[in-house]
Amino acid sequence: MYRTLDATRIIETLHQLQRRVSERFPGAGLAAVCAELTAIAEQAHARAQAIRRPDWVLRGLVGGVLLLGLALLVSLGGIMLSSTRASDDLFGTLQGVDSAFNILVLMGASLFFLVSLEDRRKRKLSLQALHELQSIVHVIDMHQLTKDPSTEIGEAPPTESSPVRVLTPDQMLRYLDYCSEMLSLASKVAALYAQSYPDPVVTQSVSNIERTATGLSQKIWQKINIIYRNIDALRGRALS
Repeated sequence: MYRTLDATRIIETLHQLQRRVSERFPGAGLAAVCAELTAIAEQAHARAQAIRRPDWVLRGLVGGVLLLGLALLVSLGGIMLSSTRASDDLFGTLQGVDSAFNILVLMGASLFFLVSLEDRRKRKLSLQALHELQSIVHVIDMHQLTKDPSTEIGEAPPTESSPVRVLTPDQMLRYLDYCSEMLSLASKVAALYAQSYPDPVVTQSVSNIERTATGLSQKIWQKINIIYRNIDALRGRALS
């Protein structure tokens, strides 16, 4: 049970995180982003299950093409055998061999197209879903962008265009921690697709999302470390 990701547990964790964000920061945009990520995770669970299932319609077409090609070859072989018995015409025999070769080439091309069609369809669905996750990872980063404790430590006064900072140091710690958790969970949702459909292209796309989320999370933890190192000074400024 610990060798694969459980989509239901990921969704439960996201629901709990959404409640935590809403309770800590009522009306905050981060709660809405977390709700959207939860909806994407629920869709990912259904999509990953659908992608994992074989496409029996396409596989039936592959079997039909294979049976049709074999029937044509058997029929052509019977015609060639009867014509060879009736005459010793070498030209007619070569024509039959050429026709059989063309049928084999056509059948092979048709089979390759139909077999690869299922993979291309599953790959397309997976990449479209992963694009949504890539986008929401950057949306999460946008929400933590202005939560910069270094500006509170410096002596430079704010300008008219400076963002309004209403969070206390302790609230900022929780806010940044929630962002980091959301990035981590977004990576786990992406991994569901690689788990259900281990295609090299899909796996590479999942790895790209994980690297992006990890890099953004490292930036967040740099901010958290700044707060912890200067927590007393920041609390004093918040109270003054």
